[in-house]
Amino acid sequence: MINKPVIKLTLLFTLICFFQIQAQGYKGDPDVSLETARQLAFNQHRKQAQDTLLNVLNKYPEYHDVRSFLASTYAWDGDYKKARKEFAYVIEKAPENKDNWIAAIKNESWSEAHFEAVEMTKKALKLFPNDAELLLLKATALKNTNNTVEAKNTIKEVLIQNPDDQKAQEFLTELGNTAFTNSVGLKAAVDVYSKVFDPMQYYTFSYGKQTKYGNIIAKYNFNRRFNENGSQLEFDLYPKITKGLYAYINLGFADSPIFPDLKYGAELYKSLPHGLEISAGFRNLKYSTNTSIYTGSIGWYTGNSYWSLRPYFTPIDGNTSTSGAINYRKYRSNADNYLSFTFSMGTSPEVNQFIFSTNDTPIVNLKTERLNVGYFFTTHKNKNAWSAQFDVAHQEISFNPGNYFWVYSLTVSWDLRFK
Repeated sequence: MINKPVIKLTLLFTLICFFQIQAQGYKGDPDVSLETARQLAFNQHRKQAQDTLLNVLNKYPEYHDVRSFLASTYAWDGDYKKARKEFAYVIEKAPENKDNWIAAIKNESWSEAHFEAVEMTKKALKLFPNDAELLLLKATALKNTNNTVEAKNTIKEVLIQNPDDQKAQEFLTELGNTAFTNSVGLKAAVDVYSKVFDPMQYYTFSYGKQTKYGNIIAKYNFNRRFNENGSQLEFDLYPKITKGLYAYINLGFADSPIFPDLKYGAELYKSLPHGLEISAGFRNLKYSTNTSIYTGSIGWYTGNSYWSLRPYFTPIDGNTSTSGAINYRKYRSNADNYLSFTFSMGTSPEVNQFIFSTNDTPIVNLKTERLNVGYFFTTHKNKNAWSAQFDVAHQEISFNPGNYFWVYSLTVSWDLRFK
C-alpha cells in the first residue's frame, strides 16, 4: 500500500509542475499533462486541472481526449453550459467516439435538460445501433420526461439482445413500480370581470388512460356562465402513428347554449431534428352556424426550456381573423414540473368560447391581449400532479366595440395517477 507521505509528495510534485507550466507557457508533453490533469482532478484540484488542460488545448486544439476530459470536469463542477460547448466540439470532430456521446448525454441529464438528453440519445443510436449503454441512457431520459411507456419499450430492446442484463432488469422493475397508466383529475377555474358580466365558473372531471397506442382522455365539463348552467362531454385522443409522428383528435358533445352543440378537431405533430416539433390541424365548433378554425404550432425544446408559437386562422364572412399565442416553459425535475408563461393577442373561438351564443354569429375580430402564468408540480413520487394558473386579459366588449373590460382568471387542478 502506498503510504500517505508518498501521496503528498506526488501531489506536491504535480502542483509544482502545474505552476511551472503557468509561469513559462506550455512546452511539455501533452500526454503527460493529461495524466497530470487527471491526478489533479481526481484529488479535488479541478481548477488547476482545468488550467492545465486549457494550456494544452492552446497548443493542441484538436487533442480531443484533453477537451473531452475538460468537459467532464466542467460537468462535475455543475458548469453544464461550458461542458455542453466542449462536448459539442468533440462530437462534431470525432462522432465515432461513443464515450464522448455518453458523457455528453449524462451532462444533459445532470443539468435536468431531459428532452435534450432524449434527442442526443436518438442521434447517438443512429451511429451505434442497439447499443445497450445508450439505450439505458435513452430510457432514463424518457422516464425523466414522464414518457414511461416508451421508456419500457426501450428497456425491452436491451433485454431482447441480452436477457441477463441486470441493469436493464432492475430498471424495468423500477419502471413497473413507478409507472402510472391511469389518472383521474379535477380542475376548477373562475373568471372575474371588471364590469358587465358576473363571475363565470368552470369545472372539469377527467379520466386518462395511457396505452402503447397513445393516450386517451375523457372529460366532463360543467360551466356556469351568463347565469346559466351547462355541461359538455369531451374526448381527447393522442394516437401514435409512427416514430416521431403522432396525432391529436378531439370530439365534444353538449346540449346547452353556453357550449357548442358539437365540436371536433384534429392535428398532426411531427418531431424534427434539433429539438424542433411542428404541427398543423383544424377545429370546428357548431353553434347556430359552423365555425372552422385552422391552427398549427412550432415548438422547440432547448435544454430544460420549451418555446412554442401557435397561430389561429378563422375564416368568416369572406374575411379571416388571425390570433396567436407564444408560450415559454422552464422545466425542473421532469415534464410535469415547470413554470409557464403565455402571451396571446386576438380572439380565438376555440379558446374564448364565452363570447359566442346560439343566436349570434361568432365574433372573432375582437381585440384582446392576455397574459397567463402557471406553475405545475408533482408530489409523492409523481403520483399527484398539481397546477395553479393566473390569467389577466384586456378584452374588447363584443356588443360594444371600442370599449374594454379586464378579466382576471384563476385556475387550479389536481390529477391522481395510479396503475
